[in-house]
Amino acid sequence: MNTREIVRGYHDARYRGDLAGAVALVSEESFSFRSPFIASTDPAGHLAGLEGFLRVVTEVEMISELYGESEATLVYDVHTATPAGVQRTAEHFRLRDGKIGTIMLIFDSAPWQPMAAAIR
Repeated sequence: MNTREIVRGYHDARYRGDLAGAVALVSEESFSFRSPFIASTDPAGHLAGLEGFLRVVTEVEMISELYGESEATLVYDVHTATPAGVQRTAEHFRLRDGKIGTIMLIFDSAPWQPMAAAIR
């Protein structure tokens, strides 16, 4: 699989709630995830709060996809049924040996601070 297939496969699986499908595309060795809320080295653990989050997501609108040989950046809007409304998000991926090795998720966490406990 090429970079686009791996990264887009992960993104699509995650937003469908297919945890197993998303985790299958993540490296089990030396994995790293960072977001404004969590940092994790667990290939499945970084998705622990996903089910709660997906309950408030109404749409994911892709804005831009940039792919290189072993890295990718996605920029997208997450539409939610929360006071946060639409969350502009950027996500950077680095691949290692045909799997996702690092993910850096970037968004303004301020609107989510009061709701964080409720959606976990």
